[in-house]
Amino acid sequence: MGIDLVAGGRRVGHKARSAPKGDNLYQKLLCQLYGFLSRRTDSGFAKIVLKRMYQSKMNRAPLSLSRLVRYMNGKTDKIAVIVGTVTGDARVVQDLPKLTVCALKFTASARAQIVKAGGECITFDQLALRAPTGSNTVLLRGPRTAREANRHFGHRSTVNSVNTHCGVKPYVRSKGRKFEKARGRRRSNGFKV
Repeated sequence: MGIDLVAGGRRVGHKARSAPKGDNLYQKLLCQLYGFLSRRTDSGFAKIVLKRMYQSKMNRAPLSLSRLVRYMNGKTDKIAVIVGTVTGDARVVQDLPKLTVCALKFTASARAQIVKAGGECITFDQLALRAPTGSNTVLLRGPRTAREANRHFGHRSTVNSVNTHCGVKPYVRSKGRKFEKARGRRRSNGFKV
């Protein structure tokens, strides 16, 4: 017996999206545009941009200006492309270079900072006219594991494996004397981490 690849194989519930979930009309139009580009050009850039436009908001993590400046160091002549939101950062007011940035969304502070530095904020339809195949661009994305929820992910410590992922943050209401200070936190109560 083999795997029925026609029926989709054995992977259940892992189908990649073929359309965005939201009902944002402009995003659907952008998906049509980049779908056309990915079909009619042999550019991998358009395919990646299209795939990222389909992703959930959690997988389109925001990118701060400070991180953007760090990633674009020595590449300021290229267009930075982010399929997501660009957020402002008060720490890079002085040394923000002149950048051309393309993103789905800019916060008001990010847009103001980029324009003030002499750069420009463009949309994906403008990018399609300038660089349909993604030439002279740098495709970036924000950190997906920066959410607070990610601190709770991983294995808890147990009696048998005391030190597995000790840094996992517990779901606890408060950090005080009365909260989760017995079993697992004292030798006299089961084990201590």
